[in-house]
Amino acid sequence: MKGRKYTSASNKVEIPIPDYVEKQLNTARASLMEAVAETSDELMERYFEGEEFTSDEIYDALKENVQKCAITPVVMGSGLNCQGMNYLLQCIEKYLPSPDQRECIGTDLATGERFTAVPNADAATSVLVWKTIADPFIGKYSIFKVVTGEITADSTLYNSAKDVDEKIAKIFIMTGKETTEVSKLTAGDIGALSKLTSTQTGDTLIAQRNAPIAYKMADIVTPYECMAYKPVTKGDDDKVAAGLSKILEEDKTIRLVNDTENRQSLIYGIGEQHLDVVKSKLADRYKVNIELSKPRFAYRETILKTVEVRGKHKKQSGGHGQYGDVLMVFEPSGDTTVPYIFEEKIFGGSVPKNYFPAVEKGIQECVLKGPMAGYPVVGIKATLTDGSYHPVDSSEMAFKMAATLAFKEGFMKASPVILEPIGALKVTVPDAYTGDVMGDLNRRRGRVLGMNSNHHGKQTIEAEIPVSELHGYGTDLRSMTGGLGSYEYELVRYEQAPSDIQAAVIAASAKDEE
Repeated sequence: MKGRKYTSASNKVEIPIPDYVEKQLNTARASLMEAVAETSDELMERYFEGEEFTSDEIYDALKENVQKCAITPVVMGSGLNCQGMNYLLQCIEKYLPSPDQRECIGTDLATGERFTAVPNADAATSVLVWKTIADPFIGKYSIFKVVTGEITADSTLYNSAKDVDEKIAKIFIMTGKETTEVSKLTAGDIGALSKLTSTQTGDTLIAQRNAPIAYKMADIVTPYECMAYKPVTKGDDDKVAAGLSKILEEDKTIRLVNDTENRQSLIYGIGEQHLDVVKSKLADRYKVNIELSKPRFAYRETILKTVEVRGKHKKQSGGHGQYGDVLMVFEPSGDTTVPYIFEEKIFGGSVPKNYFPAVEKGIQECVLKGPMAGYPVVGIKATLTDGSYHPVDSSEMAFKMAATLAFKEGFMKASPVILEPIGALKVTVPDAYTGDVMGDLNRRRGRVLGMNSNHHGKQTIEAEIPVSELHGYGTDLRSMTGGLGSYEYELVRYEQAPSDIQAAVIAASAKDEE
């Protein structure tokens, strides 16, 4: 119940409580006292009798219930101005449990049974690596907590996740970027190890190789926000790859994908801001710049009609010529999960059997890059029905070329269309935001399938939506819900895109080719 004003990033002075916040302050204070009273029957009785709680009683009640996760502390501060950081650390020290009091959930890898480990210096050594720092200036450090036993320098521990032994050369404790070497740490201590060869965030190191265990790490959030990236300067690919590999060691919520289908490198993160941070880290730490852009999405091409076309490849030059002639029927297969189905219905030997594989090879190569916009072809059935050959000039190459000619002509005659990927989306938001979120999904061409309540003031909206419409969705969802919304999705199928979307995809592909 005092006013405090910051005079610098870390210093503050006491001032009278301003009149304009007194009403809100009294309301907040009453809520705090009510929360304290609810922690025990004795305090509740005194609260109803109008008694004031002492500072020690408030502190003890808050500490006990914060550690039970019954009360969540909220503190004010400014990361931009570095204000409130000391107070945050004081709250952590006062209310949150010390590492030597925190239990760890583990699994016995021999039996599969779960157990709870209490910090105990007399038990066998076990260590959980919960963070990795990979800095070009201070090097790579694995930050760990000693759960049981003690860890000493010049010892060897077994990594149960990687099935390798790790030599512990030196042990450090860290204060910011300052490192201090120590000879040992005991249960409940947090320290750092350098130059571990195989250990990553989430791994467990133990002394008893014949009794392997693994401690549970915090769940890693699945990254859904995706951007394409490439070096700003040609020739920096190796520098970018090296820098990103270091950042990946630190941050498990980043994922890299080499999209060979669309000839692009993709980086996944929690949101656009997260990916901007990765971009800044590459520039600041590793002196290499990347360009982030909207990715090409995994569209597909298929046909809607049945056509019969002839493909003939005939070329005469000195010596043997080239001759291949096929009559083929192209039709929808009805299964867009496979690129193509090939059949032959040749009667009378118009095309010898030894050329059938060459015809299929031609189709197999054609479906990799469709004639419309260069995307893979799916859901097509190709049937070889007739043709002709030359006893001297025919060859496997000639029949492969004939099949290629037939495919390109037949595909464009069979009402070709672009298919777009559809995702099954789940958006979890507070009840008050469901209308805004559903309206936004409709604008994104989403189909809302239903809502389910979690009975804690939140709704999970289930919908199907084109994956291309989810680009930047994380940022928009945070804006709509004040940061209280979350989402997840998975690809479920492909379906025909609207004509305007198809035209835009074809135009974009033509522009890329230019």
